[in-house]
Amino acid sequence: MARLKIPRKVTNPPIVKGFKPYGPEIKGVKKESVILNFEEYEALKLCDYDMYNHRQASVMMNVSRPTFTRIYASARMKISKAFVEGRQIEIEGGKVYFDSDWFQCNACGCNFNNPWKNIDIKNCPLCGSSLIESYTEEIQGNTNPETNEDLCVCLECGYTKKHHYGVPCRNEVCPSCKTPLSRKHQ
Repeated sequence: MARLKIPRKVTNPPIVKGFKPYGPEIKGVKKESVILNFEEYEALKLCDYDMYNHRQASVMMNVSRPTFTRIYASARMKISKAFVEGRQIEIEGGKVYFDSDWFQCNACGCNFNNPWKNIDIKNCPLCGSSLIESYTEEIQGNTNPETNEDLCVCLECGYTKKHHYGVPCRNEVCPSCKTPLSRKHQ
């Protein structure tokens, strides 16, 4: 029996749904797209864009460091396959949850979040359309990370403390090394 996969934490969804190659097409050959999962996108973003090391990034995604390394390696292999073979990249799926509730407007394509969990979002803040869709319902399925305890953690020394709702972890400072804390979903 396979182990249950713990949802990976993604800070926010990507601003695009994928990438398409351009240039001469090979006639008669229809290549399948490469699917990059949200957790693979997040691993690339944390390491290559935000410049965190694997230990820091694994804490931010709520996975072990070896698991993070496997996710990161998978993402790099998929992207290199798409580049070399001229395939389209689509970013979608995976067992993830977001730091706050995220929505997408189907009218204008805007992505926006809802940090206030007690207020329901009914319209897009950009265009006012009611054609909005929740990312968390689409991806998360039956997993409910709210049942677990949230922690604020220091990425330098490992100090942890219970997260207080409404106070961002980055506003808290580690008492031993004075580094801003990050959110860790337990």
